[in-house]
Amino acid sequence: MLKALTANRLADGEVVFWSGERWIGRFGQARFFDDEQAAEAAEAHAKTRNTELVDPYLIEVSSVDGGYAPVSYRERIRALGPSNKPDHGKQALGGADIEILAHAQGAARSKGRVDLIRRK
Repeated sequence: MLKALTANRLADGEVVFWSGERWIGRFGQARFFDDEQAAEAAEAHAKTRNTELVDPYLIEVSSVDGGYAPVSYRERIRALGPSNKPDHGKQALGGADIEILAHAQGAARSKGRVDLIRRK
């Protein structure tokens, strides 16, 4: 299963994803890890070296029609942006990645998030 690295930016609370080079706001531009060790190394690096983020963690990603989406419903909502009003935030920007996220199905829990909760 593929993984992506996500966190919240401390300055404004924005959900961000690791692109392989920098933290970005669009899930569709995230780096998807197919190597568990590389994913865990990126997560460890983000946790120890970055003070602008809150709780970076790995999420599970699966292939869906036309692209990729987080397995967890919670993570799909985080990737879409605020759910209270779709005419602002990432949903308002639109694009193919937003359409894919908006139509992805399933309600699985993210093992990465469950592990994060257990650590606290």
